[in-house]
Amino acid sequence: MTITQQLAKHLRDVHFGGNWTSVNLRDTVRDITWQQATTKVYTFNTIAALVYHIHYYVDAVLKVLQAEPLNAHDKFSFDVPPIQSPQEWEQLLETTWKDAELFAALIETLEDEKLQEYFSDEKYGNYFRNLAGIIEHSHYHLGQIVLIKKIVQVETPV
Repeated sequence: MTITQQLAKHLRDVHFGGNWTSVNLRDTVRDITWQQATTKVYTFNTIAALVYHIHYYVDAVLKVLQAEPLNAHDKFSFDVPPIQSPQEWEQLLETTWKDAELFAALIETLEDEKLQEYFSDEKYGNYFRNLAGIIEHSHYHLGQIVLIKKIVQVETPV
């Protein structure tokens, strides 16, 4: 298995399951209602905001793999649109799953040599740093979602 195939697998694993942590985004949010997803706990981000944030960066890097310019700004990465229905929550999730799978599929098409090239601009480092970083970033926020879910479900059981 090539390095790019390993990276693609790791990205799929954090989104859909199969990683060594036995935790993934899809299974974690499967039983979360839109009300729970938008519930503010202490000063934490909402679950919906964290899912949006994870997807924001997946989408930004996905566009680069589709030969578009990098267009992402940290200040917008938590600007989740209002979610006021089950359909809006499901739409965010479906977009997240669809783009994660497309992103993984495009990673698989890369030659391993591409991983050492600059990503979009020299200041962002190489492709490997950015692709591995997206996976690390997703795991980090997945952990937050797991903890917030526990709190929210105690306060608002399903």
